[in-house]
Amino acid sequence: MKRTLKEIADAVQARLVGEPTFSVSAIASIHSAKQGDLIFVENEENLQLALTSDATAIITGEFAIRSAGGKALLICSQPKLAFARAARLLMKDGQHRPAIEPTAAVHPKARIGNSVIIDRNVVIDDEAVVEDGTWIGANSVIGRCVRVGQGCLIYPNVTIYPNTRLGNRVIVHAGAVLGSDGFGYVRDSVTGRYEKFPQIGRLEIGDDVEIGANATVDRGALDATYISRGTKIDNLVHVGHNVHIGEDVVIAAQTGLSGSAVVESNVIIGGQVGIADHVRIENGAILGAQSGIPTKKIIRGKGVVFWGTPARPIREYLKELAVLANLAKKRKSRDEPSSGDD
Repeated sequence: MKRTLKEIADAVQARLVGEPTFSVSAIASIHSAKQGDLIFVENEENLQLALTSDATAIITGEFAIRSAGGKALLICSQPKLAFARAARLLMKDGQHRPAIEPTAAVHPKARIGNSVIIDRNVVIDDEAVVEDGTWIGANSVIGRCVRVGQGCLIYPNVTIYPNTRLGNRVIVHAGAVLGSDGFGYVRDSVTGRYEKFPQIGRLEIGDDVEIGANATVDRGALDATYISRGTKIDNLVHVGHNVHIGEDVVIAAQTGLSGSAVVESNVIIGGQVGIADHVRIENGAILGAQSGIPTKKIIRGKGVVFWGTPARPIREYLKELAVLANLAKKRKSRDEPSSGDD
């Protein structure tokens, strides 16, 4: 949508230097920008390139205030964050027209809010609730007694199992499966066979959570799996049953969390991290890519980076690598034949 620079400046709390009635209709990178686009710059290094681009306006920091480029500037303390907020404003509305496609199968006892979009071949089961302003993409399945909050985006081919609860403004990308059975079995010590343990719990997802494409989140076995407000989960992540994830957690692709793990708020988890059952990751810890956390381990240290398998503070891990490298060098030197005459 087209917005004036004043509208954008007010929305992102930026100070406008330039003509307030100028308008922009899209966002772009510095290199691809054209007339009518909005771009951002976080440091002086790229400022001149932005000023010579075809963009109409730049979101930038205080360092740009004395620049002489002739472009409109929106000055703020966090340009990238302001740009993200401006992007939402520009992309708001007009993307979909509220409607229920004739091919959708909506149960008579389901409750559908105002301004909801339900695309082709969607199935919405008995007593499900889809609240105002939510979009359900094509071929998605919303199970019995599911509740989807306001302003959610459910992309195509998402499956949400019965009794799952989604808060407001949740984004679920294509192919994700929410609320499926956990991986829980009991072995018969006599026959050696495995029998399924009941998986009758639920999944509860807080406001402003985003779940990536083809991610899977299991419901609790007897109680609940929780993903709290503001958490962001990348593509191909697996969250096991009874896991509790706090607020504003970031989890990168191909990470797996086993049953009953607890991840407290503000934790950052890199790609391909393996977290065993009953692990606790305490507030603000950072797990580097491909780290491994053994069963019942507690990771604590706000702002501390952990790495390796088993994961330990990165300084400790790097010291161990240095010692091993030194030992290998000494052994190689010892094993090499002497260069003198025989």
